[in-house]
Amino acid sequence: MALTLTDVTLTYPDGTGRLTALDRVNLHVPDGTIAAVTGPSGSGKSSLLAVAATLIRPDSGTVVLETGSATTDLATLSRRAAATARRNSMGIVFQQPNLIPSLTAVEQLVVTAHLGGPKRASRNETTARAKELLEAVGLTEHAHKRPAQLSGGQRQRVNIARALMNDPALLVVDEPTSALDSERGAAIIALITTIAREHRAATILVTHDPTHLHRMDAVYRMTDGALSTLDVPSVVS
Repeated sequence: MALTLTDVTLTYPDGTGRLTALDRVNLHVPDGTIAAVTGPSGSGKSSLLAVAATLIRPDSGTVVLETGSATTDLATLSRRAAATARRNSMGIVFQQPNLIPSLTAVEQLVVTAHLGGPKRASRNETTARAKELLEAVGLTEHAHKRPAQLSGGQRQRVNIARALMNDPALLVVDEPTSALDSERGAAIIALITTIAREHRAATILVTHDPTHLHRMDAVYRMTDGALSTLDVPSVVS
């Protein structure tokens, strides 16, 4: 399993012209590895995540996701097919957890599994998997609490567990520590790196925080839509 972007270009209307958000971006993320993307606001990081997650179709280029024996160019999918790919093959971790207020932590995960397409396990199997993932993120004792009863770090851990519920080939993670203090942020990054490698998910993680970059397998910088490899030691020193 792997994600490969080749010569991906994305533009937006800008008055009488076009604004280039992604400029012939190339990126390869093998399974079980984490590619961090950093750079200033407005440089194209969010656009990169949106293209990888099939939320936006690029103007040109390919976005190939390998899942076992299947190889799919995500850039060519219809809206319906893209939605199916997100449900079945991807886990998306947003800056804010966006949990459903009325559901407990375990119910958040169970609902996600039921949205995951026609291959549905029994309710008991689904609940058991949800509890296993909550245990993996250290929330066994909080499984039956609703979001209002959880701290910010705990809600983000539910968010991560939920993203893994359908065993995704691709994890897309957007600023997971932006609303957390440094200690909780470090714990979340450690959790993401551990789980991504254990679950063999190809992972793209956008962050503004350079203190975590040494944990990543590869680090890139986005500048005016162009992606370049970054030397990690120079960032964290």
